[in-house]
Amino acid sequence: MKILHYLDAIRLTDGGTVRAVIDLCTVMAQQGLDVRLLTRDDSDIPEAWSRDTPIAVHRVIGSKVWPRIASESIAEVDAAVRDADLVHLHVPWDPLCVALARRARSLGKPYVLTPHGMLDQWSLAQKPLKKRLFLATFGRRLLGDAARIHYTARAEAEQCMHWHAPSQAVVVPLVTDLASYRSLPGDQPAKNAWPFLFTGDPLLVFLSRLHYKKGIETLIEAAALLGRQGAAFRLAIAGNGDAAYVAKLKHLIKIRNLDQCVHVLGFAAGVEKISLLQAADVFVLPTSQENWGYVLVEAMASGTPVVTTKGVDIWPELENSGGAEICQSVPEELCRVISYLLENEQRRTSMGKRGREWVLEALKEPHVAAQYRRMYADVLGE
Repeated sequence: MKILHYLDAIRLTDGGTVRAVIDLCTVMAQQGLDVRLLTRDDSDIPEAWSRDTPIAVHRVIGSKVWPRIASESIAEVDAAVRDADLVHLHVPWDPLCVALARRARSLGKPYVLTPHGMLDQWSLAQKPLKKRLFLATFGRRLLGDAARIHYTARAEAEQCMHWHAPSQAVVVPLVTDLASYRSLPGDQPAKNAWPFLFTGDPLLVFLSRLHYKKGIETLIEAAALLGRQGAAFRLAIAGNGDAAYVAKLKHLIKIRNLDQCVHVLGFAAGVEKISLLQAADVFVLPTSQENWGYVLVEAMASGTPVVTTKGVDIWPELENSGGAEICQSVPEELCRVISYLLENEQRRTSMGKRGREWVLEALKEPHVAAQYRRMYADVLGE
């Protein structure tokens, strides 16, 4: 089975969608599929693809504002599409997705489209006029002619089903590379990197892109409420973001008199990141919208209880696993849930254990890869 993927740019700084495509391509190639990738920007293609995992990468040139493949790329794109059994497109707003869908139709190749949360109600409310115009024109055909619209969670599909025929929808979770979480490093790497976090007080951790949709201000306000209630804790905020926004967060921390217990760490990665997640007493992500929320899965895989919101499309799965508390993204509610968990060590331990077990079993790579293989085979009538 030959699968051709397309994503605009493979830059790890662009977030979860890039990781989703990298992990999916890697695991499906390891499972024996012939996997290829079209992209404009291959900046962060994994080195292992050329060394260990045979995945061909093709550069494609086209307009960023109009669905047109540049003439110098047409021959290479056509050859790649002709050679594929199926084309898998990622993110609907990219004009080249429209052009590639058109090319696939003309060459008689079916395609699958994964929105990656871009059709969620919250996402559509951002720059709504532009997105509604796209959906009313190019997007209608892009969605309507897809063999399948692939959603990563039932809650995502329920928000988006009115944009296409229900028969097109299929729900398959994202592939998550869990290799680094099967044997955890303990808290020492985090202690070495950030010794000021480890004072004996309970540790709360937020780790994600620093962006207003993540609810960081809400978390800081909840931390202020915890402090006024007399709770002792440390809150670590890890991640990169726009400099002006990070400065705004630091100012809020200062005016709420939280300088001694709330720390903005910057970017965390590798073994230090896993160690920080494992060391946390509670992981908190009060987000407005996440399609998958890799870091929630990673925190649970680290054995840490999670607090998040219904803004995460997989919130029912997280809640049913027993490893997560779901609450509203308002300071008072967030404070109440965090306070409850900090006062109940047995509850935290139970949640951490159940969440880790669920992730390592329900999301293990071969199991999820088999679901993708079935989806592709169904489209191809195999």
